[in-house]
Formats: sequence, C-alpha cells, structure tokens
Amino acid sequence: MHDEPLERVQSKIAYLEQAVAEISDVVFRQHREIQSLEAQLKAIKERLAGTPFDESRTAEQERPPHY
Repeated sequence: MHDEPLERVQSKIAYLEQAVAEISDVVFRQHREIQSLEAQLKAIKERLAGTPFDESRTAEQERPPHY
C-alpha cells in the first residue's frame, strides 16, 4: 500500500538522473565547441595582427563594397 509513493519518488529520481546526464553531455559538447571557436578566433587575430595595414592604396585599387 505504501509502495506506490516510494515507486513514484524513485521514478522521478531516475528521470532527473537521466536529465542531468543529458544536460551534462550538452554542456560538455558546448565547452568543446567554445574551445574550438576560441582557438580559431585566436588564430585569426594573430593572422590579422601580422598583416600590415596598407594606406597606400588608391580608391581605384579598392574593391567596391558589393564585391
């Protein structure tokens, strides 16, 4: 007679454990993706830092904005 509330609590605990595991997996994947994006951003920043800004270009040498 008293087993029903206990089973309901155990069922809820099992559901919550599974939900926590799924959320943990998502957070881990997002962490890896953020690390990858940070590495890519760092590489782009380093590449741009090594590129000198050329002020000697004329308006004719510049590409129009729609290119």
